[in-house]
Amino acid sequence: MKKLVSEKAERFTESVIRDMTRLANRYGAVNLAQGFPDFPAPEEIKQAATHAIEDNYNQYSITWGAKSLRNAIAKKYETDYELKIDPESEVTVCCGSTEAMVSAMLAVTNPGDEVIIFEPFYENYGPDSILSGATPRYVTLHAPNLNTDPQGTWHFEPGDLEAAFNDSTKAIIINTPNNPTGKVFTRAELRQIARLCQKWNALAITDEIYEHIVYDGAEHIPIATIPGMRERTITINSMSKTYSVTGWRVGYAIAAPHLTSAVRKVHDFLTVGSPAPLQEAGATALALPPSYYEKLARDYAERRDLLLGLLRQAGFKCYKPQGAYYIMTDISEFGFSNDTEFAHYLTKEIGVTAVPGSSFYHQLEYGFKQIRFAFCKILDTLQLAGERLQRLRTIKTNSTN
Repeated sequence: MKKLVSEKAERFTESVIRDMTRLANRYGAVNLAQGFPDFPAPEEIKQAATHAIEDNYNQYSITWGAKSLRNAIAKKYETDYELKIDPESEVTVCCGSTEAMVSAMLAVTNPGDEVIIFEPFYENYGPDSILSGATPRYVTLHAPNLNTDPQGTWHFEPGDLEAAFNDSTKAIIINTPNNPTGKVFTRAELRQIARLCQKWNALAITDEIYEHIVYDGAEHIPIATIPGMRERTITINSMSKTYSVTGWRVGYAIAAPHLTSAVRKVHDFLTVGSPAPLQEAGATALALPPSYYEKLARDYAERRDLLLGLLRQAGFKCYKPQGAYYIMTDISEFGFSNDTEFAHYLTKEIGVTAVPGSSFYHQLEYGFKQIRFAFCKILDTLQLAGERLQRLRTIKTNSTN
């Protein structure tokens, strides 16, 4: 009998992260699963959006983005990273970084191409590869040993990365700062990736939406700034995380003109364009002073440190993030058979929702002893979650007796 569902759609599930949000809503749990803030966006950005609607920016903008926003993006990258970007031929405004990523993947990959993905990975990257017809190849980010190196960082083995590249490699996806691990890739690591991209004539597709959320002296380095990578990098970014507007769906892709031309064609027929008034507000957001980003990082560092302390008090072993706003934890001592069972127990019985670690791995069992918490919340929300999580100390004590 003819199958009415595509084989592509059968190869992945719906988002586990967003499913956990629905579960949190059903049980009235504190939602530390999905990465959206529970505090308002900056007032000047909201006012800019309102004014744009009142000023009748309510019809289609130019398909690849309003000129005001593209100009602001180009100015930002020159100011922040000394990258000269042509807003007319190298910027495509998309419906969030999610659409920017899949547009980029569809624009550059063909069936038979391979795409390298570091794991644990943000859950969209695998389905994006499948939808674009590419074959994902995975390189492990190894967690630090929390017993011997509690301040350590996630890392890949150079030999593993070298072995993943071959004649079929079309691109490597890099997410830095990284979701879910909080890893910030170092300049030395990016140089190694760049060397392999140039050796094998491969692209780097880099997701940098947490660029301003870094801690403890970590530095965000766009791989496009590494020698030899300007022409072979597609940089993905968005307003969502930096400006606390995850619902606006305004993102963008930056690439050399020949790559941008392909991305724009795919984007045009996927979504036509991003919301016009919110693009105008985006130009206002990108013009905020350096003090905004400094405060952003300070505030998130405070939230991170608070949640780290609360999780440790509740019995979790935590991997300390260098960037982004997530904490990966080791749950092996709680006595549950896997991460999904534990995450559902947390939601239904404890009243706190996290994301099962298996959703970040291609082999689910790799994440059976991990769950991820988001700390993009006000301090009171995190404190409430901490109070509820204290009930786990009894469970952990019982499981080890």
